[in-house]
Amino acid sequence: IECMLPTSDTLNRVSESATIKMAQLSRELSAKGVNVISLSLGEPDFTTPKHIKEAAKQAIDSGKYDSYSPIAGYLDLRQAICEKLKRDNNLEYKPENIVVSTGAKQSLANVFISFLNEGDEVIIPAPFWVSYPEQVKLCNATPVYIPTTVDADFKITAEQLEKAITPKTKFLVYSSPSNPTGAVYTREELESFVAVLEKHPHVYVISDEIYEHINYTGKHVSIAEFPSMKDRTIVVNGQAKGYAMTGWRIGYMAAPAYIAKACDKLQGQITSGTNSVAQHATITALLGDQQPTYAFREAFQKRRDLVLGMLKEIPNVKCNIPTGAFYVFPDVSAYFGKDFNGEPIKDADDLALYLLHEGHVAAVSGTGFGAPECIRFSYAASEENLIEAFTRVKNALAKLA
Repeated sequence: IECMLPTSDTLNRVSESATIKMAQLSRELSAKGVNVISLSLGEPDFTTPKHIKEAAKQAIDSGKYDSYSPIAGYLDLRQAICEKLKRDNNLEYKPENIVVSTGAKQSLANVFISFLNEGDEVIIPAPFWVSYPEQVKLCNATPVYIPTTVDADFKITAEQLEKAITPKTKFLVYSSPSNPTGAVYTREELESFVAVLEKHPHVYVISDEIYEHINYTGKHVSIAEFPSMKDRTIVVNGQAKGYAMTGWRIGYMAAPAYIAKACDKLQGQITSGTNSVAQHATITALLGDQQPTYAFREAFQKRRDLVLGMLKEIPNVKCNIPTGAFYVFPDVSAYFGKDFNGEPIKDADDLALYLLHEGHVAAVSGTGFGAPECIRFSYAASEENLIEAFTRVKNALAKLA
């Protein structure tokens, strides 16, 4: 008799990452010889800038980075992060406020695990990045969703925030620019949130700013810039998106020292310090030539305009104009209830699978993002592939009866 070890109740509460699952299905189809265009993962298609790679090579050759790194990150990197936050965000931090982690995802997990207890609530505007609620569930805490619509540019209002807060609320977590919608909160909108949060001092904010440099509105605004929120905000950022360094796995948080100390303690029992060579290269990324990052943003904006133009040619697809990140998140619910060769399209999950198998385009259902009427397409792909992909999407949708 085969005996299988049962998984824990904690793990059973967590869903598989929708983005990773679709990427896996796409790779499996490609392995069978199918020409799949993958628009599923949030990963720039650019290579890491040369001067950053050269810094990594120098670090390897120096022999200074062969040993374990400090848990919270090398001091010179934490100082560089402080310089970046002052330069770009007008935020004053000291190295003791910074913890460097193996990606921004770990930075988020560090905060949740260090401070959430069973029964705590975390407010999450929907649509949301797929890992926010799952990490909250891992801590036996409760995600509290605030729904939004494409007509509202997928943004919550101060009134919605006020209604969602209870005595059990511990955090508000959101991303701006947003994954998956590309929405960006303005200074005025954040100011309205601050007015609400000032009445509820027990609520802290986790501000996910990983798409900071892919912002088409002008200067990025962090809620930590508001004086009343500085000591109640954990800023999370990293190198993956703006510097095309996804595989380098460098994320960081900036927070009050006691919060950073708690996360340092936790990280010391899980991963310890992150990759030493990648840390050294990140100093060059943050303080060196920023022109490649600006060029990435310009290329992404050009691709966004291309994709929006093609989406307008597809009947019954409703889309906001994303002002940051590199995603479009159209409402495709008009296609629910249709079928192909007798196979019904019940929801966004079915439609995403249909586009994969019939159109050979990998996208991600909005269900995992808290918006089951939508599908996420990443436009972090070449213009040639984007033109072909959305031509395939248009043709595939036209086949639905």
